[in-house]
Amino acid sequence: MLTAGRRKLKYTATTGRIVLRREVLTDGKFDGHRPKAEVFLTSYTLDGAEPGTRPVTFAFNGGPGSSSIWLHLGLLGPRRVVSGDVGELAPPPYGLVDNAETLLQVSDLVFIDPVSTGYSRAVEGEKPGEYHGFTPDLESVGEVIRLWTSRNGRWMSPKFLAGESYGTTRAAGLVAHLQNRHGMYFNGVMLISAVLEFATLDFTPGNDLPYALFLPSYAAAAHYHGLIPDRELSDVLAEAERYAAGRYPNALAQGNRLPADYRGEVIEKLSALTGLSADYLDRVDLRIEHTRFFAELLRAQRKVVGRLDARFTGWDADSAGEVSVDDPSMRAIMGPYTAALNHYVRAELEYLNDLPYEIISADAAKDWSFKEFENNHVTVADQLAEAMRANPHLKVHIASGHYDCATPYFATEHTVARLRIPAELRDNIELRYYPAGHMMYVHEPSRKQQSKDLAAFVRAASNR
Repeated sequence: MLTAGRRKLKYTATTGRIVLRREVLTDGKFDGHRPKAEVFLTSYTLDGAEPGTRPVTFAFNGGPGSSSIWLHLGLLGPRRVVSGDVGELAPPPYGLVDNAETLLQVSDLVFIDPVSTGYSRAVEGEKPGEYHGFTPDLESVGEVIRLWTSRNGRWMSPKFLAGESYGTTRAAGLVAHLQNRHGMYFNGVMLISAVLEFATLDFTPGNDLPYALFLPSYAAAAHYHGLIPDRELSDVLAEAERYAAGRYPNALAQGNRLPADYRGEVIEKLSALTGLSADYLDRVDLRIEHTRFFAELLRAQRKVVGRLDARFTGWDADSAGEVSVDDPSMRAIMGPYTAALNHYVRAELEYLNDLPYEIISADAAKDWSFKEFENNHVTVADQLAEAMRANPHLKVHIASGHYDCATPYFATEHTVARLRIPAELRDNIELRYYPAGHMMYVHEPSRKQQSKDLAAFVRAASNR
């Protein structure tokens, strides 16, 4: 039982592992369905609701190699972590409380841990690496969704996907995969801290795109830490966006043809927008790589800023390092979420398992294969556009944090603006912004507003 506002929610929580099987043919003859993997999931269904009208949301995080812990216990689920925020982090052993803003108010929830994350594992004799890649991940998570939908009689329910970070890459690929493979059409997709085109994030030689698209997020970080005083954040971001969409990429494209006076103008503007010195900007040839930025911004204070959330600061062992080695924003939330999950799953959900719950699987992350995109940047923008063209009722919600320097909001805008969809479908996409980072729900005002925004999106997209 959960009290959400004036409403009492009586719900059923179900947790455990679902077996994935494959059809085996031997010498052309059917040889049965053999188990391949066991995928851990937790579902929440509202008691007494009509399955045909009650929405259901399938949620997962990213990585690759991350469990669903962040969306589960940070934003969407009926219980949430008390982790604190910048300057007021909660001390161990942390806390777990009811989430009065849970999305369960408007949708049933299914949290999925892909193979090798959480308690999900390949079965004995099978190779977990077979699931550590773009296509097999889509197929396995898609099969979990198909099985849960079929076994729970929910084919006629309004259906949604919710992904965060690489989970948005997965969600965009899944909505097309499930349409094409199983004829399963969705009402909506929620993309939180989105990455649909990796070219917007990859600081690789010859690719100048990220330098411009990260600039507004750099400016937000500099403003937060007092390096752009006496100005409103909205004004700083607007100026950074204009420059990132115009003269800055133009200057980068000119290379050594760039006139000296133009170069001087760029250095002056970048310094004003990022808080970095003109000398530094000259030495890096106008190109600010993100891990360098995290180390350089507050170097005078011997601090580094967070990648996932640039509001957070911390210390590297070497204050003179060229790049930041650690991410203080990730360190700040890892402990609270890990403790809460390991307590919650055993003490409250009564699921006992001696395996370690893999919050983030290092093996999956290092082995992840994008072989489908060999010699090309990874992108699912076309798959999302394809799904929208095939299903013109599909709605897309995209949430971004201004201080997210992992999946910057302006990179997301760049991708959305170039989606190959007809003009009449553009209103199917809504963009929302929060004064926080990658996990914007760590910031309490953002968490409450985001919860309202997601609930409103589900209500509107459910067509009920």
